[in-house]
Amino acid sequence: MNNVEMDKDLYTDNYSVQNKKSLWLRIWQHRLYYLFMLPGIIWFVVFAYIPMYGLTVAFKDFSFVGGITGSEWSGLKYFKEFFNFYQAWDIIRNTLIISLMKLVIGFPMPIILALLLNEVKVLKFKKTVQTISYLPHFISWIVVVTILQRMLTPYGGPINEIIASLGFSKIQFLGNLDYFYQIIILSDIWKAAGFGAIIYLAAISGVDQQLYESAKMDGANRFRQVWHITLPAIRPVMVIMFLLACGGIMTVGYEQLLLLNTPATASIGTVLDVHVIQSGLEQGRISYATAVGLFQSIIGVILIIIANSISKKVNETSLW
Repeated sequence: MNNVEMDKDLYTDNYSVQNKKSLWLRIWQHRLYYLFMLPGIIWFVVFAYIPMYGLTVAFKDFSFVGGITGSEWSGLKYFKEFFNFYQAWDIIRNTLIISLMKLVIGFPMPIILALLLNEVKVLKFKKTVQTISYLPHFISWIVVVTILQRMLTPYGGPINEIIASLGFSKIQFLGNLDYFYQIIILSDIWKAAGFGAIIYLAAISGVDQQLYESAKMDGANRFRQVWHITLPAIRPVMVIMFLLACGGIMTVGYEQLLLLNTPATASIGTVLDVHVIQSGLEQGRISYATAVGLFQSIIGVILIIIANSISKKVNETSLW
């Protein structure tokens, strides 16, 4: 080894040592911030990372007597069982259809609501509408479905009473294939749009107001200001939220579908989330349900990696 190579190695070692020292020094300087983060880190470790060991159940013949460690390995048995299930592809199709409908129709709604609220000049009215719009986020799906049942029932429900008063026949909305998707999508938007709008309102509040003043001087109306200033300014946030939504395409949300799905709508309403709950909790097939859930997660990770890579190349905005 010549002197140049020795000096290079020595420089590299010294540089790495200094980096390590500076890293720990920065951590110590900001120790109070890390202390505030500690409860969240502990929560993720205890409730998110340690339970991941339970995924091994998907590759075992789980028994309650032997537990996770005492159960025998079964390989890919339960994955094969799911894909050989006669309704497997119908369930996957239903999941994709509902997820894509929620993504295409539901994703723009918080953005539109945030843009509309941002245009409201009466502060008291704006706060009132914002409060009313995000309150449904905190209502459980059990309560939401109960409200829907009371509102849509043909036996005294206000919606059907209005329809009857207009001279039309009452409609059986719930348990009807013709209205199932509409109820699923609209109830999801009603529940999630207000809370999602908070994120976009926060992003809009960070836009430089001088840009709007310059646009006004150039004769741009409110629509032009929104189109050329507001939307480009919040585009990174929109992209991040879209990428996160792509990761959940295989996860529709079991509570909503479990409560709204009926035997009459099972052909289009049975999704992977519902299938996992029914297999695992109702039928006690823990290994099978874990395998299906792991399949969902793997597809979700693949989709978010693909979407992130595309976004990084096209928009230069990504999660990592």
